[in-house]
Amino acid sequence: MSRRGKVYCGGTLAGRIEETPDGYRFTYEASYLARPEARSVSLTLSKRPEPYVSKALFAFFYGLLAEGILKDTQCRKLKLAEDDHFGRLLKTAGSDTIGAITVEEELEV
Repeated sequence: MSRRGKVYCGGTLAGRIEETPDGYRFTYEASYLARPEARSVSLTLSKRPEPYVSKALFAFFYGLLAEGILKDTQCRKLKLAEDDHFGRLLKTAGSDTIGAITVEEELEV
């Protein structure tokens, strides 16, 4: 069972991030790429139709995560392992993030 999240830029669906057996994949939505005014979610993830793949969670998304005592509190409250960075991203980056990017957990149906 893979975990996935919808990535929003300024409230507009920009792409999806998912956990894969080999790491992580981020893919922009075709409708987002078609908008000339739409900006990249980060400097390291410029707009393109091909997915980005990485063995580790992309540094940009890792940067959205809390640190220190807030991280400890989140892990305890959400019952997540401290090294489950992707789980914390999906559970905590849906609102109140620094900047325009939010991540909403995409539940399987």
